[in-house]
Amino acid sequence: MSTALIDPLVALTIEDWVHDAIWWVLLGVKVFALSDAVIRKDAFYVAADKQNKAFWLLLLVVFLTLHIFLPNPLNVLNLIGTVAAFVYLADVRPLLRSMHSR
Repeated sequence: MSTALIDPLVALTIEDWVHDAIWWVLLGVKVFALSDAVIRKDAFYVAADKQNKAFWLLLLVVFLTLHIFLPNPLNVLNLIGTVAAFVYLADVRPLLRSMHSR
């Protein structure tokens, strides 16, 4: 006789919800990073010495596309894309924003 505290079907349902929530949040992060990269001027990237605009756009578009077509947010390619988006948001974006306000 099994004395499971939670029904396995309920556990799988909760796991699916968490999986889907992670997927949507990471999609939002990548879309936000890409949309921010689009609106910044190429000269700011060069002045900040943070690659160039074409590099960041290509990188973010490729990983956003992969994110959409790979349903697992913990897939290695999705994780690499997530790191790239967070690097853009944490390292590149603050410098570009500070140049815009000058």
